[in-house]
Amino acid sequence: MPNRLPKKRIISINVSNGTYKQFVSAIMHNALAKISSYVCVANVHMLLEAYDSLEFRKVVNNAYLVTPDGMPIAKSFQILHQQQQARVDGMSLLPALLDESERNDLSVYFYGGTQEMLDKTAEYIQQNYPKLNISGLYSPPFRELTESEMDEIAVRISNSGTNIVFAVLGCPKQEKWMHSMKGKIPAIMIGIGGALPVLIGLQKRAPEWMQKNSLEWLYRLKQEPKRLFKRYLRTNSLFLYLLAKEQRKKQKRNNSRKKQQKFT
Repeated sequence: MPNRLPKKRIISINVSNGTYKQFVSAIMHNALAKISSYVCVANVHMLLEAYDSLEFRKVVNNAYLVTPDGMPIAKSFQILHQQQQARVDGMSLLPALLDESERNDLSVYFYGGTQEMLDKTAEYIQQNYPKLNISGLYSPPFRELTESEMDEIAVRISNSGTNIVFAVLGCPKQEKWMHSMKGKIPAIMIGIGGALPVLIGLQKRAPEWMQKNSLEWLYRLKQEPKRLFKRYLRTNSLFLYLLAKEQRKKQKRNNSRKKQQKFT
């Protein structure tokens, strides 16, 4: 049985360290056992949300797994910890987990997104994963839910008998929702955000060469310039600044440690 993967601090969040296969194996372990837990798929946006908010930082750092979704996060392992870490992105993880769920006769639940998206999701799965059991698809109201509504949703998903819940609410809403449902829903929850519309064909993904060269954000910017320009301008520049700052701090600590060892 796989254990919880080790984590390394990347600026403001603790990101899990392991191979792609180990991540899938750890998720499927909790899915099979119906362990109430959640997985955060971390990119630069999530990291900076956690940097700005102590409350959200706790949400991310309490996750069972935090996958290095973006190449900048994955490459930070080498810069800050001298460790190799492959990208484990939501757009690749989602179809892999659907495939594993079908193969292991597990059921999946989709929570979030528009009704149109969920209808297309049901069609897509029927065509591509015909033996996969969908235990439910629910599009919640686009507003803050009351406590009683949250309780009703927890009961509804629990009664479905699902093994995996895919949360499609976007960051940071989906991470906060999963955190609030831990201990209430006996399943592993995964925040897949924008991976679902790409999987079912509502949006296109960047070419592979852009993915490998950390340019997927540029492709998305071209698709949604008005919505993403200001966000990317802030997040990319701030991330690079914080990464350089963290690297300098680590170098100072290492130099100080070496000096102490020299005189002992």
